[in-house]
Amino acid sequence: MKKLALLFVAISAWSCTGDVGFTNSDSGFESGAPGNTGRGGSLARFTIIDDFLYTVNGNDLKVFQLNGAETLPKGSITLNAFAETIFPFRNHLLIGTRTGMHIYGLENPENPNYVSQYQHFASCDPVVAQGNHAYVTLRNGTPCMWGQNQLDILDISSFSNPIHRNSVQMQNPQGLAADREKLYVCEGQNGMAIFDITDPEFPQLEDYKTEVKPFDVIAFGNKLILTGENGISQYATNETGQLQLLSTIQLGE
Repeated sequence: MKKLALLFVAISAWSCTGDVGFTNSDSGFESGAPGNTGRGGSLARFTIIDDFLYTVNGNDLKVFQLNGAETLPKGSITLNAFAETIFPFRNHLLIGTRTGMHIYGLENPENPNYVSQYQHFASCDPVVAQGNHAYVTLRNGTPCMWGQNQLDILDISSFSNPIHRNSVQMQNPQGLAADREKLYVCEGQNGMAIFDITDPEFPQLEDYKTEVKPFDVIAFGNKLILTGENGISQYATNETGQLQLLSTIQLGE
């Protein structure tokens, strides 16, 4: 029962409506667009947009319509790649796979259309986006033993033609979050890197927190929600960049 409670809180934190973690103009849809967009960490395998639930499972993107208490299957799209993460952005889905980022449009929400993809060496591949740029982490380790440990920066001003702009070498990057001028990159047992992305194509390492060991992060304003092997923690950040622990849900409580 306690594990189920923890799962419920995790889903609530990662799927709340509104523009958590991003300004309106950089949320899943353009500012002023109708409806609600689910918000998740960069390792999320599902997202909710208006009345639709999108999930990735293996090689498939699955679409469900939410109708009151019912969840109605609407279709499945074969991605021809092993999908691991899904991130909603400006009426598109950015799907992280082990061989690249796939972009699908939502002109017809029941039937997402393929737009383009960015390919890379085989690596685990979370992705987030802000402004005209997407940030992708590549790492090795099970089951991504052939990968490289780096952060890729992509220009997605044209969804049909994502362009690689820069790469930053990392130790073992996992989940990440962008919020205004900050980019947070989790590196598990190594800690968490904080970059200044005032110039979005050239992240500058600003700080490295070794007191936290997260594998994913949600950032919104001066709050961070970190997930790690021991549970979920909420932190506040101050002007000097220090982290203040606000609350923790320990795994197994």
